[in-house]
Parts: sequence; structure tokens; C-alpha cells
Amino acid sequence: MPNILIKVPTEAFNQTQRQHLLRRVSEVAMVNEHMGDTPQQRALCWVLIEEVQATEWLCGGVDAHARVVPCIVIVKVPAGVLDAPMRQRYVGELHGAIKSSLAPDDQRLLMTSIHIQEVADGTWGANGDIWQLADFTRAAGYGHLAQ
Repeated sequence: MPNILIKVPTEAFNQTQRQHLLRRVSEVAMVNEHMGDTPQQRALCWVLIEEVQATEWLCGGVDAHARVVPCIVIVKVPAGVLDAPMRQRYVGELHGAIKSSLAPDDQRLLMTSIHIQEVADGTWGANGDIWQLADFTRAAGYGHLAQ
């Protein structure tokens, strides 16, 4: 049940590319968290793109948007869902999903900063209730945790 926020500069991706980005990041999240296949389980994966004015985003103190596409990704996941190898794979595949959303002839360098933030058990509220890892496992169908 990830909540994923993707911050990109305005006009870094066109509408078609943003839709591709949303779908690819969602797929990567659901696979890497071993979520179930039912529509109810998949509906728990939320991905949001937030555009930031490019003029308000500097890299190294300069506006480098002609040469680079900076992207910040914040992934919130319940603590206990991912181990270290899973986090490594997840980050690599998220970077690949973002890269695949750029136009094939785009020569700009993609620079990602991906933060996986594990939400401590008993501190995530969903629909007015506090959820524990067992609740997330039942709802999302985490295959590797459902024993």
C-alpha cells in the first residue's frame, strides 16, 4: 500500500509521458511490494505527480533543465514490507520506470533522488483507523508476508 509522490519540474514530461510515468511507477510498486492482483488490492497503490515550477528548482545552484531532468520520488510504505535487497531492486526499477517515460530521443540526463520512507507500525491512518502491518497485509495481499 504505497503512497508515492513524484516531483518533477514543469514541462519535463508532456501529458502522455506523465500518464506513462504514473502507470509504470504503479506497476513497479505493486510488483516490488508483492501486492495482490485484485482490483481492491491494486487500488491501495497511490501515485501522484506534482509539478514544481522549473524556475524554482536549481541543481548545484543553477538552472540546468536544458541538460538534466531532476526528479524526486518519495515512497511511503509500511515498515516491515521491504528488506534491503527489495529496497535496492525497487529503487533501480523506479529509476528505470521514470527513464522509460522520457521521449526516446531526449538527450537530457535523468537525475533521480528516491526516498523510501518506512512508516512505523501503528502510525499510518487509513479511512479513520490506525492500521498495523497485519491490516496492510490483509488489504494489499503482500504475498511474501501472507503466511
